[in-house]
Amino acid sequence: MSVKIRLTRFGAPRKPTYRLVIADSRIARDGDYLEAVGSYDPRTNPATIKINAERALYWLSQGVQPTETARDLLAGQGIWQRHLAAKKERKEKKA
Repeated sequence: MSVKIRLTRFGAPRKPTYRLVIADSRIARDGDYLEAVGSYDPRTNPATIKINAERALYWLSQGVQPTETARDLLAGQGIWQRHLAAKKERKEKKA
């Protein structure tokens, strides 16, 4: 099973709001998901991004890969950089 961090769309037509979710990549965009870890509202100025960093880092440590857009949102919050630093630290500790 290939699990990804990706966006799922909510909201009325032409008024999108997104949730950052952990989902099987074979399931439809707005289908079932394992866990919601954040939200993204592009309609506000600036865009509103709320992410549970602890849960996102947990899933990233389990090998879940984010989509490009999800990775950009995680990087904007500093979560992606924290993940890469922790990954590098684990690699150095192992060697």
